[in-house]
Amino acid sequence: MLVIGITGGTGSGKTTIVEEIKKEFSKSDIGFISQDSYYNDNGNLSFEEKNRINFDHPDAVDFDLMIEHLKLLKNGKNVNQPIYSFFDHNRTEKTKLIEPKKIIVIEGLLILTNKKLSDLIDIKVFINSKSDLRFNRRLNRDINERGRSEEEVIELFNKRLNEMHKLYVEPMMKCCDIIIDNNTNNSIEVDPLINIIKNNL
Repeated sequence: MLVIGITGGTGSGKTTIVEEIKKEFSKSDIGFISQDSYYNDNGNLSFEEKNRINFDHPDAVDFDLMIEHLKLLKNGKNVNQPIYSFFDHNRTEKTKLIEPKKIIVIEGLLILTNKKLSDLIDIKVFINSKSDLRFNRRLNRDINERGRSEEEVIELFNKRLNEMHKLYVEPMMKCCDIIIDNNTNNSIEVDPLINIIKNNL
């Protein structure tokens, strides 16, 4: 099994690249794991307490479960990936079945900050995008998909996201095998990654 890790700042285009890969290849060959599904189970906290969690810090992620699931997949076992609700800031009772494939793509903001997880990833990809473009994409996503107000997103980006990006995300670029620039609103150039996947299938 080949494991490909895709990372980059919030709004850099990670999900867009995953969707491009899905369009290019058969579901029977490639499986996908999202870091967004592995935020800690916060069911014991009040909504106000959950709302204060810094979800852009590595401590917010259940890396132990991600590592366990990735190892199981490498050993040919199925896993039940959690499903996380960004409206409730908590895992739902539902899970998603992930089956072993020839290639597993793991995508997320912080996936390379954990050494044990990073060591399980064979090819590391960084999506590089300017701050203003990432902000606009994050603003549109959070308003349209996560029920946030414009004021909330602006405050979050200025007070936390930029700082966390500089501390935990941007430094990971130096350990990546492929860097893909996404500094326009046009389609992302994914051919280098697509070619690697084709060669490994």
